[in-house]
Amino acid sequence: MTTDPTLTDLAQKASSARHTPAYGHDALITCDRLVRIFSADGIEVQALQGLDLLVREGELMALVGASGSGKSTLMNILAGLDTPTAGAARVAGHDLLTMTAKDRLTYRRTVVGFVWQQTSRNLLPYLTAAQNVALPLQLGGDRAHGTRRARAERATELLELLEVADCRDRRPHEMSGGQQQRVAIAVALANDPSVLLADEPTGELDSHTADQIFAAFRTANERLGTTIVIVTHDQAVAGEVRRTVAIRDGRTSTEVLRRSEVDETTGHERVVAREYAMLDRAGRLQLPADYTRALGMRDRVALELEQDHIAVWPDDSEEM
Repeated sequence: MTTDPTLTDLAQKASSARHTPAYGHDALITCDRLVRIFSADGIEVQALQGLDLLVREGELMALVGASGSGKSTLMNILAGLDTPTAGAARVAGHDLLTMTAKDRLTYRRTVVGFVWQQTSRNLLPYLTAAQNVALPLQLGGDRAHGTRRARAERATELLELLEVADCRDRRPHEMSGGQQQRVAIAVALANDPSVLLADEPTGELDSHTADQIFAAFRTANERLGTTIVIVTHDQAVAGEVRRTVAIRDGRTSTEVLRRSEVDETTGHERVVAREYAMLDRAGRLQLPADYTRALGMRDRVALELEQDHIAVWPDDSEEM
């Protein structure tokens, strides 16, 4: 009796698929074909249209995109402030689609920290800097900081780390905008979250103060090992991280990776950046708009499979 080779091949592929690790199984943040649809007055708007994103533990990365691209919607979902319509989203082992309201509250208090653009939204105006930092410890029920003294020590530790210890006994109106944002970062770090999310944290600050805020994020990333995702329109901030992901029309479109290398001629270290188009799980990619405009590409393109790459050419069907 002979075995149909086609059936054998299918069985082998099915067995291989069962043993293939799930998409993003080793990532701290996994977004798999994420969809978010808003409805108002009978009109549906797709803010996220099958977005894929992986963030590894310990990363410090930036999300960029035009207004309406979906980046703030994504941040709200990751922060547990909004729920996806479809797809999958996991943060530090937590399934964001299946959490109950109680689970979501615990998640926001212990798993993620959040820093808003508006400094007034980050701090309670009637509490001092130290009291603001201690409050999440009290609400989160952290046993390691169960006493008032332990909470005060943790607050002092974080304020010193972010170089705003002199603001310990000041209320927000007694601090500058930059000091308020650094205290806000300390508040977000209080419960030692797995992920720190920041939505345009330098949007209301001048460039010098913005540099100080980014230095605070870098300190938290390097000293505490906290994974940090920053949404920003500030290219100077985006250029300071090793990885920048651009979102366009509700999907990840391009990614810039930066690495340090030594110039063989001068011996000086320099940062080299390379841009990549993001290939989603359906095999789709978004070519950068300036590339397609430069070559007059629209509607369709011609493809050629080479031995080690795929060539993409402007539509030449009219010449055939």
